[in-house]
Amino acid sequence: MKKSIFFIVVASFNYCLSFSQSIATSPYSLYGLGSLYDSNFGIIPALGTTGIALSSENFINNKNAASLVDIPANNFFFEVGGTGIQTSFEDNSRKESRNNSQFSHFAFAFPINNKSAFSVAMMPYSSSSFKISELKIPIIDGADAYYYLDVVGTGGLNNFDFSYAYKLSKKWSLGFSASVLFGNTTDNRTFTINNSNTTIDKEISYKGIRPIVSSQFKINPLLTFGLNVKAPSRVNATNKQSVTVVSGSGESNLETDKLIDTDDFYLPMEIGVGFNKVFKNKLNVSFDYEKKFWDSTNQSDMYGYFSNQEKFSMGLSYIKAKTSRNYLDRIKFATGLNYDTGYLEVDSKKIQDKSFSIGASLPLDHLSSSLFISYTYGQKGRITDPLIKENYHKLSLNLNLDGIWFVRNKLE
Repeated sequence: MKKSIFFIVVASFNYCLSFSQSIATSPYSLYGLGSLYDSNFGIIPALGTTGIALSSENFINNKNAASLVDIPANNFFFEVGGTGIQTSFEDNSRKESRNNSQFSHFAFAFPINNKSAFSVAMMPYSSSSFKISELKIPIIDGADAYYYLDVVGTGGLNNFDFSYAYKLSKKWSLGFSASVLFGNTTDNRTFTINNSNTTIDKEISYKGIRPIVSSQFKINPLLTFGLNVKAPSRVNATNKQSVTVVSGSGESNLETDKLIDTDDFYLPMEIGVGFNKVFKNKLNVSFDYEKKFWDSTNQSDMYGYFSNQEKFSMGLSYIKAKTSRNYLDRIKFATGLNYDTGYLEVDSKKIQDKSFSIGASLPLDHLSSSLFISYTYGQKGRITDPLIKENYHKLSLNLNLDGIWFVRNKLE
């Protein structure tokens, strides 16, 4: 079992380091670092993404590192996940649909001793994937002269996360994480005026480290409170630019991979609180509130502004009996709601995101190995000039494998 898990870990780790970002295709990924992607492990996607106060007893809870101390002794958790998204975009004049599927995360976690635990995870942090074709723009406001713009963007950032948890007492635990962010985005723009095309290709590379402190406090075995604090961080940016002009007289390269001054990106302070209540060891009720202080970063985009963001999420889960011999009794069912005010403000209008989710945890053995399946339906933005509305259907599959390490087999 240990050799099998080790092989899976190494193979997945190598794959994660080489994968390219395409987790989301959205016009809103034009802004900033792209669409920020929340990787959610285990059953969290089915719970409306609540998890700040959840335990890591049965899966790796990446929403709160302090929960890692709940991993049973001598157990090794390995998880890999994937996501499929079907999205339709619509405005006042047209509607189109796109499909996408992608690896979403890889992680492993294990207790170091009876008071501490450790985890490593690799996941997307943001995705930039958009295309704008033949956008007609006046050269001067009110004039009859126009130029046409074509834009294609790709890329995104990865998050390599290291987490450590320590149990201060039977009720209180602390978690410390370091998120190593790295990756690049490309922005290819072609300006057409009469018979002349000017193409500007930009590739911006990013790197930075973000510290995170978390905590969980168990009032009693049935009620837990959680706290997450992500420190404001600077993501360093390097921009390489190439400029090519094609006209009737031929093609000329004005710039080739020239380093251009560009602003670094600033991530805001984030604070999240949550609670989880268990009723009769069958029903779980969880709630999270998160706030991101984008106003304090004093950042803007050429298309909009970054403003404070709030998230509200609630989740319910039910399991009939954890240790029943009846397989159906050990299936955990879950549902949740999520409301995100968004952090982008375009023409004084926020890009809001609302979603509903359902799912289940299917046990694979009598340990904690499980297949987590969830479906989410959501809406982002709205139909109003200049915004569009996204309707999306998302299917998430997370596989958690549990192995027992450092235990000798007993001979009968």
